[in-house]
Amino acid sequence: MRLLLIRHGQTPSNVRGALDTARPGPGLTDLGCEQARAVPEALTGEEIAGLYVSPLLRTQQTAAPLASARGLTAEVTEGLEEIAAGDHEMGRDHAAVAAYQENLVRWAEGDLDHAIPGGEDGHTFFGRYDAALRTIAAQHPEEATVAVVSHGAAIRIYATVAAGLDLETLDDQPLYNTGMVVLSGNPDHGWELSSWINDPVGGAHLRGDTRHDVTADDTTDAVQDVTDDA
Repeated sequence: MRLLLIRHGQTPSNVRGALDTARPGPGLTDLGCEQARAVPEALTGEEIAGLYVSPLLRTQQTAAPLASARGLTAEVTEGLEEIAAGDHEMGRDHAAVAAYQENLVRWAEGDLDHAIPGGEDGHTFFGRYDAALRTIAAQHPEEATVAVVSHGAAIRIYATVAAGLDLETLDDQPLYNTGMVVLSGNPDHGWELSSWINDPVGGAHLRGDTRHDVTADDTTDAVQDVTDDA
């Protein structure tokens, strides 16, 4: 199976640098909608057998143009949601962002017992993400290609660990809005990385302002002035 793991389009929280992981979450910005509209043409060469989204609104809005173009139903699938920010939910300051990003590093190093306060540990995250992908795989033949619209931190850490990539991947490979990671394999025998597209699949011109996009890149700056309404 080929998994096209696509990050959702830009949201206001991505621009503001907020750790916004709770349900239902924000919708897309105007740029996020433009990024989403570019996905169908970018994936013209892919024969997509199924389309799956997380329970969060932003993934469903991102998938809508692709669903319309291909005559598919975007199936909401539990387990594909973003890594919970716990007590740092909606945090924008350095301490919150550093704790969230350090959590990914700890998991990539194999410390799956680690969890940020109020958040999920690595066993819980990988268990629910694996279960979601197993549910998806069970609905398709092994040679199928499926599109999964999910979230920045979730896709980055899952792909890094599942495909056995170097820890440096978290620093070297950001995943901007509507970027895409392609994994090949299956839940029983594991996954290999086929490609990692950092920029929006519709083109780098759609990247927008990523300075504070805290789930896209472990080197992203936190917002220093948490009272700023930017």
